[in-house]
Amino acid sequence: MLKQSQYLIPTLREVPADAEIASHKLLLRAGLARQLASGVYTYMPLALRTLHKIQAIVREEMNRAGAQELLMPTLQPAELWQLSGRWDAYGPELMRLDDRHDRQFALGPTHEEVITSLVRDEVNSYKKLPLNLYQIQTKFRDEVRPRFGLIRCREFIMKDAYSFDTSWEGLENNFQAMFDAYSRIFTRVGLNFRAVEADAGTIGGTGTYEFMALCEIGEDTIAYSTEGDYAANLEKAEVVYKGKTQPDLNVPPMEKIHTPATRTIEQLTNALQIEAKQIIKSLVLRVDDKLVIVLIRGDHELNEVKVKNHYDATHVSMASEEEIRNLVKAPAGFVGPVGLPADVEIIADNFVQDVQDGVVGANEVDYHLRHVKPGRDFQVKAYGDFRNIMEGDESPTGKGTIAFARGVEVGHVFKLGTKYSQALGATYLDENGRSQPMIMGCYGIGISRTLAAVIEQNNDENGIIWPVSVAPFHVHVIPVNAKVEEQRTASEEITAMLTEAGIEVLYDDRPERAGVKFKDADLIGLPLRITVSDKVQDGLVEIKVRRSGETFEVNRTELVPFIQELLAKL
Repeated sequence: MLKQSQYLIPTLREVPADAEIASHKLLLRAGLARQLASGVYTYMPLALRTLHKIQAIVREEMNRAGAQELLMPTLQPAELWQLSGRWDAYGPELMRLDDRHDRQFALGPTHEEVITSLVRDEVNSYKKLPLNLYQIQTKFRDEVRPRFGLIRCREFIMKDAYSFDTSWEGLENNFQAMFDAYSRIFTRVGLNFRAVEADAGTIGGTGTYEFMALCEIGEDTIAYSTEGDYAANLEKAEVVYKGKTQPDLNVPPMEKIHTPATRTIEQLTNALQIEAKQIIKSLVLRVDDKLVIVLIRGDHELNEVKVKNHYDATHVSMASEEEIRNLVKAPAGFVGPVGLPADVEIIADNFVQDVQDGVVGANEVDYHLRHVKPGRDFQVKAYGDFRNIMEGDESPTGKGTIAFARGVEVGHVFKLGTKYSQALGATYLDENGRSQPMIMGCYGIGISRTLAAVIEQNNDENGIIWPVSVAPFHVHVIPVNAKVEEQRTASEEITAMLTEAGIEVLYDDRPERAGVKFKDADLIGLPLRITVSDKVQDGLVEIKVRRSGETFEVNRTELVPFIQELLAKL
């Protein structure tokens, strides 16, 4: 019998000062987690019970989809990452260390290299493929700014799976099986989620989808169609451009104008009394080892991921002030595409073509040019989709317009192809005895982040409201006065009776006031609360549903089937 007096649940009355969002506040207040260092947490007994339940659901669905569980080392030799090219490309988030022999290692943030080397060494024939292997393990990423409790950590629990196939058709089958398994997993844990098209990032590959738990604190923006089922991460969402819709205008010759201390779009629109869409922003970006100028309309936002994908680059970032001055002899805010040396590469978003009488920087401090016309006054090497989609834009599917929602990424599925198998030599002999690279997929779920997302979506002003499937316990049994023998004895009998029926019970035997117990019960948020009061003399107890607040008076003799039926409905 689990008695609350002996269970480590250090609840807090005050909201911790460093907790910004509901899930972080409640993780700490309900005694679920404690921070050891920035982005590093201890999972307390209640949280661990829920993590085990999430993991059990994940295992059931992964096994059902034909995947096999293994466990790989956290410590990974640098040589593997160097073979894949990610030792340098992954950046400072990769936690690196040297052993006593000065060999370099990383604490695994993911395991593409390790699993590929394992399968390379153990599988050499098409007869042993397809193969899908997964693990549940602690990962490490040196986040520049850990925040929001378990949402963005430096140490976290993750399920990662990797499929190996002999054909692209086989990859499609494995990918769909994982996509469907993820949909079942996130439904079963009680999340309101959406699968959205996404960018592959440092993992690589194509055809990637993120599973996003919808919540206002989400760090990712989801662009979705008001009609149909289109949804994509903001980084990935394609902007539809149907070509110029206006006739060619006779624009006056360019004119240089004095614009002192006018560096921003807002300042420029106010000074010249024009709309932002008449301005062409010139942004200097470092794309790997070269500088590029990207042009976008003044009312649009640059999408660096799209620029990165255009160049198939490893790193893209805004150029430094020094780099900008060295390139165009002017500071940011006054950079423009007119009169630049021929070796300065200019690309532009598609919608820049619609600006026929525009304003650009003059590449001189405190000066701009107006009556600027693309194609006449400057040349562009390539036009493309380089901006963020906006609310109200046409959906890429042609159905409806774009709206935004916020979400937290809890899962991600990738079609890796041969990116890692070719780099690490993971090949197999086909039916004709020819060596072929394995075709891979990669599939991740943030286990500890899913815990936080469930809390973020399921709470009220009083505390957590656990879905039954992942609740630490199903029922909270509370005697109003544990010093009254009849209430205490009845509570213990009810606890034993429910436990015998397979219902998980936390029994609050503490010698606290009833109000304190009820507040803690709401904070912890178990699906059902059974209150044992003086009415137990008449054989009655009160059941309260945490989510709805409904209450029922039930005879003790009918308690087990009533609780079972109630839990089945929640």
